[in-house]
Amino acid sequence: MTHYRISEAARLLGVSADTVRRWVESGSLTAARDEAGRQVIPGVDLARWAQRLAHAPEDPTGAVSSARNRFVGLVTNIVADTVMAQVELQCGPFRVVSLMSSEAVRDLGLEVGSTAVAVVKATTVIVEAEKHHR
Repeated sequence: MTHYRISEAARLLGVSADTVRRWVESGSLTAARDEAGRQVIPGVDLARWAQRLAHAPEDPTGAVSSARNRFVGLVTNIVADTVMAQVELQCGPFRVVSLMSSEAVRDLGLEVGSTAVAVVKATTVIVEAEKHHR
Protein backbone atom coordinates (compact mmCIF):
# COMPACT_ATOMS: atom_id res chain seq x y z
CA MET A 1 0.00 0.00 0.00
CA THR A 2 1.27 3.48 -0.85
CA HIS A 3 1.83 5.92 2.02
CA TYR A 4 2.72 9.61 1.96
CA ARG A 5 4.65 11.63 4.52
CA ILE A 6 2.93 14.76 5.82
CA SER A 7 5.04 17.04 3.59
CA GLU A 8 4.29 14.93 0.49
CA ALA A 9 0.55 14.93 1.26
CA ALA A 10 0.63 18.71 1.73
CA ARG A 11 2.36 19.19 -1.63
CA LEU A 12 -0.16 16.98 -3.41
CA LEU A 13 -3.14 18.75 -1.79
CA GLY A 14 -1.74 22.25 -2.28
CA VAL A 15 -1.81 23.11 1.44
CA SER A 16 0.79 23.55 4.18
CA ALA A 17 2.18 20.66 6.20
CA ASP A 18 0.69 22.31 9.30
CA THR A 19 -2.76 22.11 7.72
CA VAL A 20 -2.33 18.39 7.08
CA ARG A 21 -1.13 17.90 10.68
CA ARG A 22 -4.24 19.70 11.97
CA TRP A 23 -6.47 17.43 9.87
CA VAL A 24 -4.69 14.41 11.30
CA GLU A 25 -4.90 15.73 14.89
CA SER A 26 -8.63 16.41 14.51
CA GLY A 27 -9.22 12.90 13.18
CA SER A 28 -10.42 14.15 9.80
CA LEU A 29 -7.53 12.47 8.01
CA THR A 30 -6.08 9.08 9.00
CA ALA A 31 -2.38 8.71 9.67
CA ALA A 32 -0.15 5.88 10.83
CA ARG A 33 3.55 5.55 11.69
CA ASP A 34 6.16 4.15 9.30
CA GLU A 35 9.19 2.06 10.32
CA ALA A 36 11.11 5.25 11.16
CA GLY A 37 8.28 6.52 13.39
CA ARG A 38 7.20 9.29 11.00
CA GLN A 39 3.53 10.00 10.43
CA VAL A 40 2.35 8.74 7.06
CA ILE A 41 -1.03 8.88 5.37
CA PRO A 42 -2.34 5.86 3.43
CA GLY A 43 -2.67 6.68 -0.27
CA VAL A 44 -6.27 5.46 -0.34
CA ASP A 45 -7.23 7.86 2.46
CA LEU A 46 -5.35 10.73 0.84
CA ALA A 47 -7.13 10.10 -2.47
CA ARG A 48 -10.54 10.18 -0.76
CA TRP A 49 -9.62 13.37 1.11
CA ALA A 50 -8.46 15.01 -2.14
CA GLN A 51 -11.82 14.19 -3.73
CA ARG A 52 -13.67 15.76 -0.79
CA LEU A 53 -11.53 18.90 -0.99
CA ALA A 54 -11.94 19.29 -4.73
CA HIS A 55 -14.75 21.59 -5.61
CA ALA A 56 -14.95 23.57 -8.78
CA PRO A 57 -16.48 27.01 -8.93
CA GLU A 58 -20.06 27.07 -10.14
CA ASP A 59 -20.32 26.80 -13.92
CA PRO A 60 -21.50 30.25 -15.04
CA THR A 61 -22.99 28.87 -18.26
CA GLY A 62 -25.49 26.57 -16.56
CA ALA A 63 -24.87 24.21 -19.48
CA VAL A 64 -25.61 20.51 -19.36
CA SER A 65 -22.97 18.41 -21.06
CA SER A 66 -21.79 14.85 -21.45
CA ALA A 67 -18.20 16.04 -20.99
CA ARG A 68 -16.92 15.35 -17.48
CA ASN A 69 -13.75 17.39 -17.79
CA ARG A 70 -15.06 20.92 -17.33
CA PHE A 71 -12.77 23.54 -15.82
CA VAL A 72 -14.19 26.89 -14.70
CA GLY A 73 -11.60 29.64 -14.74
CA LEU A 74 -10.57 33.16 -15.57
CA VAL A 75 -9.34 34.24 -18.98
CA THR A 76 -5.76 35.41 -18.39
CA ASN A 77 -4.54 36.08 -21.94
CA ILE A 78 -5.81 36.25 -25.50
CA VAL A 79 -3.55 36.39 -28.54
CA ALA A 80 -5.59 36.81 -31.73
CA ASP A 81 -5.07 37.64 -35.36
CA THR A 82 -7.75 38.01 -38.02
CA VAL A 83 -8.47 34.26 -38.18
CA MET A 84 -7.24 32.38 -35.08
CA ALA A 85 -6.83 33.04 -31.37
CA GLN A 86 -5.02 31.47 -28.44
CA VAL A 87 -7.01 31.80 -25.21
CA GLU A 88 -5.43 31.05 -21.83
CA LEU A 89 -7.49 30.30 -18.73
CA GLN A 90 -6.37 29.86 -15.14
CA CYS A 91 -8.59 27.13 -13.70
CA GLY A 92 -7.55 26.76 -10.08
CA PRO A 93 -3.90 25.71 -10.16
CA PHE A 94 -4.15 24.65 -13.81
CA ARG A 95 -3.38 26.69 -16.91
CA VAL A 96 -5.57 25.63 -19.83
CA VAL A 97 -4.85 26.87 -23.35
CA SER A 98 -7.33 26.70 -26.22
CA LEU A 99 -6.90 27.47 -29.90
CA MET A 100 -10.07 28.74 -31.55
CA SER A 101 -11.22 31.10 -34.24
CA SER A 102 -11.07 34.82 -33.53
CA GLU A 103 -14.75 34.87 -34.46
CA ALA A 104 -15.48 32.44 -31.59
CA VAL A 105 -13.63 34.73 -29.16
CA ARG A 106 -15.82 37.64 -30.27
CA ASP A 107 -19.04 35.59 -30.23
CA LEU A 108 -18.31 34.34 -26.70
CA GLY A 109 -17.42 37.83 -25.52
CA LEU A 110 -14.13 36.59 -24.11
CA GLU A 111 -11.74 39.15 -22.67
CA VAL A 112 -8.98 39.05 -20.09
CA GLY A 113 -10.64 38.80 -16.69
CA SER A 114 -13.86 37.20 -17.88
CA THR A 115 -15.05 33.84 -16.58
CA ALA A 116 -15.15 30.92 -18.97
CA VAL A 117 -15.36 27.13 -18.91
CA ALA A 118 -12.80 24.93 -20.65
CA VAL A 119 -14.42 21.68 -21.77
CA VAL A 120 -12.02 18.88 -22.63
CA LYS A 121 -13.34 15.91 -24.55
CA ALA A 122 -10.43 13.70 -25.50
CA THR A 123 -10.20 10.20 -26.93
CA THR A 124 -6.71 9.76 -25.49
CA VAL A 125 -5.63 10.52 -21.94
CA ILE A 126 -2.08 9.61 -21.02
CA VAL A 127 -1.37 8.78 -17.38
CA GLU A 128 2.19 8.81 -16.07
CA ALA A 129 3.45 7.59 -12.71
CA GLU A 130 6.74 7.44 -10.84
CA LYS A 131 9.01 4.56 -11.68
CA HIS A 132 9.01 2.14 -8.75
CA HIS A 133 12.27 0.47 -7.86
CA ARG A 134 12.05 -3.24 -7.09
